[in-house]
Parts: sequence; C-alpha cells; structure tokens
Amino acid sequence: MANNWAGPSRRLPENESSIAYVQMDGLAVMKMIKHSHEEATRNLEIAQGALLGLVVDTRLEITNCFPFPKHNDDTMDEEEYQLTMMRQLRRVNVDHFHVGWYQSADVGNFLNVPLLESQFHYQTSIEESVVVIYDTQKTTRGFLSLKAYRLTPQAIQMYKENEFAPENLRNLKVGYETLFVEVPIVIKNSHLTNIMLLELSEMIPEEEGSKFLDLGTASVLENQLRCLMDRVDELNQEAIKFNRYQQQVLRQQQDKNRFLVKRESENAARKAKNESPLPDDDINKLFRPIPAPQRLNPMIVSGQIQTYSQHISQFCSQSLAKLYITQALQNAKEGKSTP
Repeated sequence: MANNWAGPSRRLPENESSIAYVQMDGLAVMKMIKHSHEEATRNLEIAQGALLGLVVDTRLEITNCFPFPKHNDDTMDEEEYQLTMMRQLRRVNVDHFHVGWYQSADVGNFLNVPLLESQFHYQTSIEESVVVIYDTQKTTRGFLSLKAYRLTPQAIQMYKENEFAPENLRNLKVGYETLFVEVPIVIKNSHLTNIMLLELSEMIPEEEGSKFLDLGTASVLENQLRCLMDRVDELNQEAIKFNRYQQQVLRQQQDKNRFLVKRESENAARKAKNESPLPDDDINKLFRPIPAPQRLNPMIVSGQIQTYSQHISQFCSQSLAKLYITQALQNAKEGKSTP
C-alpha cells in the first residue's frame, strides 16, 4: 500500500476546472518503467513511487518521479524520506511539487482496497493528484500500458462517510464503473530525445520486425482466463453471502409480523378484561436489525472482472488480426514459390 502522506494540502479554487489530461516527460516514464521491471524480476512485488510536477491550467505535467522506500526497512521514515528527496530535487532546479503516485500492476489486479484508500488520502489533500498504473506484463508483450486514474466525487463521498452498506451505495449512486475516472495520458519528449529515438529506430535490424507477428499467445490468454475465473468465483461467494442476508431479513420480518399479530390479539384480550396492554419496547429487543454485509469488496471484484474482460477482448482481437496478416503473408509466399 502506498504511503498515505501526500505533502501539504493544495486545493484548487472553486471555479477552476478539473484535470483534462496528464502530460508525462519521457524521463519520468523511463524511470517508472525501470523501477517496475526491477521489482517484478527481483522480488515479484509491485513497485510504487511518487510523481512530481506541476499543474498548468487543466494540464497536469509530470516531469519526474522517485520510488518509495521498501516496507521491510524499519530504520527509514517514509515521510522524512520523501521530504528529503523533494528538497534535494528543488536544490537542482527540478519540479518538486507532489502531484500523485504510481504503481505497477499485472493486467487487472491493481483495483483493490489499498489503492482506493491511498488515492483517497492523496486526492483529499492534493486535489489535482492522480495515480498512474503501469502494466508490466502487457508492456513485455509489446504494448506500452500507462493509465492515469482519479477518484470520482461519488467515491470520495463514499469514503468520507465510511459506510459501504447497500443502502448508502444506492443513495450515492456508486458502482464499480463510477469508482474511478480515467484521465488521458500524453507522453512528451524534447527535440533532442526525438532525434535520438529516430537514430535508434534506424539501427534496429529489419528481421527484428518479425517479432510483431509472434503468435505464441496461448500462455497469456490462459493466465488472463484463470484470473477471470478466480474473480468470478469470488463474486459468486459474495453473492451467496448477500442472498443469505436477504433470506435472514425476510425470515426475521415474517417472525416479527407473526409476533405483532399475536401481541395484538393478546392486547385485545387484556383490554376486554380492563387490563393495561403489553408494552411494545420488547419488540425491538427481540428483533434486532441484522447488519447488512459490506458491498465494497464485491464492487471491487466486479471492477476487476470488467478489466479482465476488456483485456481478453482486446487481446483476442489483436491475435485474430495477427492470424489474418500471417495467413495473407503465407499465401503470398506460397504464390511466389509456385512456378
């Protein structure tokens, strides 16, 4: 879980619009990618770090970043570490304003309770802050995956009230599709960097381009389907719990109605005998309200299922396109080889 400290509070004026898009420098992107892949290969852990930059009108510029310290290092104070890092960056004339944080992910496993809580703390203290999710597995397959998210006003209000019962979520109109809003990301490089990238692209051998038609996609698709099945099973267990709760509420209501009918007949008999009716106070003691199950975890699991489904659909579409292209190239090759 990311550190909840987010620096001094900076609130946008009431009449200022929200962030329209995020502009990231190539340096910040490369540092984030390097840190994420190092953590994935060495410790199989998620990488987390702070994003630095500034806000220009409706554009959030991210110009630098640095990783968070390891959680197993008890001798280091995380807040002091971040303050020291920003102080050192300020001395070398680098943007040092805290504008959010980043985290590595593996397909759709980034959506969880710790991420929601961390972004809530960030966004309530630094209103323009974002969380950038970098997908390591998808990037290793040739698709750079960088996405920026912000909590919606409904999700922030939900966490402020700290009530996740079905009634509260229905009143706030909060669902898994309204927890986050995605902010577009634009990567910007300097002219010198663009020149260097063009020179590097010319140095790549032509045979390297054949890797773009790699059809070995069974392992990736299998992994995503297994994760999707696990999330569906988990959601099914949550549905069983909620159905059991509804059955208990219905059974209690039926018992309460029978008790009220019986009490009404007893009071009518006592009234005929000129006796005082029985009090109704003990009804609430006999039939205490059954606490409703928390619906935050099922909502998060539903969001994970949607993310996995979107990835699988996109992945299958790309695989089918590769198959058709490969088939056309194979037919063309066979046509040339025949006399």
